[in-house]
Amino acid sequence: MIQTQLLNDLPSGPGFIEDWARKGGFPSIAGVDEAGRGCWAGPVFAAAVILPERFDLPDLDDSKTLSHADRDALYSPIKEQAVAWAVAQSSCQDIESLNILGATLKAMKAAVEQVCARVMPSIVVVDGTNIIPGLAMPQRAWVRGDHLSYAIAAASILAKVSRDRLMEEMDLVYPGYAFSSHKGYGTAAHRAALDRLGPCPIHRRGFKPIAAMLRSR
Repeated sequence: MIQTQLLNDLPSGPGFIEDWARKGGFPSIAGVDEAGRGCWAGPVFAAAVILPERFDLPDLDDSKTLSHADRDALYSPIKEQAVAWAVAQSSCQDIESLNILGATLKAMKAAVEQVCARVMPSIVVVDGTNIIPGLAMPQRAWVRGDHLSYAIAAASILAKVSRDRLMEEMDLVYPGYAFSSHKGYGTAAHRAALDRLGPCPIHRRGFKPIAAMLRSR
């Protein structure tokens, strides 16, 4: 039976969900997280990770709490030490047709399905408030899950670094927007570039700032 759990007042620190899973009869978990949901440009990414019971990943935590250098330093070791991992993305077209939540869940499902094709976890644990539609396995959604699970923290890093690297490539394809700097988020520099150049093909035209700019132009 698919289940959800939304908890706001949980102990902080990765490892809490792993302990909960083992005590509840779930010996292996697939942690899932996304990157780029709030951006004005570029795809949304998701990753799924199954970690072994023992691993050597110093300072593993939610990607938002780590520096760019720390995330990069953990990226390859996570992939090398994971029992299974996958990264997927939903395009700007997916975001337009499905909305950002639907596109995020689509990317999450794709990442989980790739992981399950290699190793079947006991349960899928998802950062946030939504489980993934269409998965025939137990799931729980955890508020602040990226702070409470090593597997979700690892997934957050793979998703974030993978997306950042793509946006650095997009900076070369669409120069002038400084994508390598802000990665598509709504910064002052990004808004100034939009005022000067207008949206490019990877801008999310359904998002309010972009839609407003398109109407004004």
